[in-house]
Amino acid sequence: MSAADTEVPGFAAAHERLKQAQKSSRGAPAYSVYINRPLGRVIAAAAYRFGLTPNHVTYLSAALSAVGIVVLAVFPPSWVLAVGVCLALVLGYAFDAADGQLARLRGGGSAVGEWLDHMIDAAKLSALHLAVLITAYRHFALPSLGWLLVPMVFTVVSAVHFFGMILVDQLVRVRRAESGHPTPPRAPATPLRSLLKLPTDYGVLCLVFILLGAPTVFFVVYSLLALGSTGYLLLVLRKWRGDVAALDSAEVAA
Repeated sequence: MSAADTEVPGFAAAHERLKQAQKSSRGAPAYSVYINRPLGRVIAAAAYRFGLTPNHVTYLSAALSAVGIVVLAVFPPSWVLAVGVCLALVLGYAFDAADGQLARLRGGGSAVGEWLDHMIDAAKLSALHLAVLITAYRHFALPSLGWLLVPMVFTVVSAVHFFGMILVDQLVRVRRAESGHPTPPRAPATPLRSLLKLPTDYGVLCLVFILLGAPTVFFVVYSLLALGSTGYLLLVLRKWRGDVAALDSAEVAA
């Protein structure tokens, strides 16, 4: 049994330990690195102090996100609703960042915990865009019903991007482990790459819901995010295919 299992440091000590145990920020979107991870660090330190497990934090993340999504789909837009939905989604995302940090603080995570985290992430990504579809159909004064294609397309793009990112990462790790080659570190994100990834940053999407009090403004900004996410996915699909093709080429060469 490790010291992490037998000693329960105070909040400040746990927070300081987490600062020294952060995963690489290479390639991560700006909101995740500079806002969400620090928020998650605070939550993880508090959760550790009160004896919560990473799965407890994951469930709290799911509950907060679910509240925001359900409220968005059920109630008509208003500035009060906008603040509530935005706050629920932002906190849900912060708790999502906290579960992994808490796992590292406790000495490591579990396969079940990682599976649970990914399943909830996949569900909330699709459910959030479907909630936008519902509220847009019920409450937005859209020029035509054709604009409802925006949240539909955004749902597909988000699901494909999330699945592709997880799948390619796992394929690379598994194939390299089988061949005895370590997975190389990710290349540092260039300013251009960070800018291109901005529409795919889930934290940015959460913040956009503060505009729900002005439905037209919200839908314009939301549509721009959908367009940017679609463009980024088309670009990254080519890169992913090259990464996977390189694995096949390495096997043939071997």
